[in-house]
Amino acid sequence: MFFTGLGNVIILLVLVGILIPVSLAMELFYPFSHKMCLKISDYVINVLVTRIFAILGTYKKFRLTFFQENKDALPEQFIILSNHQSLLDIPVYFTFFRGREIRFVAKDSLSRNVPLVSPMLKSQGHCFIPRNGRAGLVMRRIDSFAKRCLENKWIPVIFPEGTRSKDGGLGKFYSAGFRRIADSTKLPIAVCVVDEGYKINDLRHIMENMDKVNYHAKVLKIYPPALTKEEQVAILDEAHDLMERQLAEWRAGN
Repeated sequence: MFFTGLGNVIILLVLVGILIPVSLAMELFYPFSHKMCLKISDYVINVLVTRIFAILGTYKKFRLTFFQENKDALPEQFIILSNHQSLLDIPVYFTFFRGREIRFVAKDSLSRNVPLVSPMLKSQGHCFIPRNGRAGLVMRRIDSFAKRCLENKWIPVIFPEGTRSKDGGLGKFYSAGFRRIADSTKLPIAVCVVDEGYKINDLRHIMENMDKVNYHAKVLKIYPPALTKEEQVAILDEAHDLMERQLAEWRAGN
């Protein structure tokens, strides 16, 4: 069984009870009321996510550690460049950057058949990339996303690894999506890092390992806009090094 113990079952039922009403409301309003969907999404991000993290913290010892270093220096709008370990990276970043409108470049499968998540992300205007999509289609979606970000003063978030890390190791960075957004928006770039999400990156491990997780998030460095290919590639390379060093430091207990 995925969940063992009466306590885990009770917690699971409580979380389901919290999420079902808003999931049903989102399904009801999504076909004809974009405005209402946005209100529901704001409620989920600003109220329910905090409530769920509090429940998990109280009953499963789940912890969040947010480092404030460099956050005060962030400009009004910027690109977030981050590693990726779990679907929980999304609500963690919503919480870490509370008060800012952030939007994700995500895999296309999240736009379909995921209760609450799919209509919420679609109504908010996130960018969905097909895993095996043709380059032209991918770039058109990124261009449209970049335009929406500029028009609405959103903060785009991109995971240059392109997929979640199952073991917490930092994968290869792919440059095409990041470079396209950097070219289109000409925004400053904030290199951020998260850790410990890999311990709960699938259903079986969520309740098993929740009490072992201290989810970290930190802004490592802020760069001015990168206007050339050389500048963009250099930032990607340095970002990879910065993230690797920070992950090693955290895991060494420093």
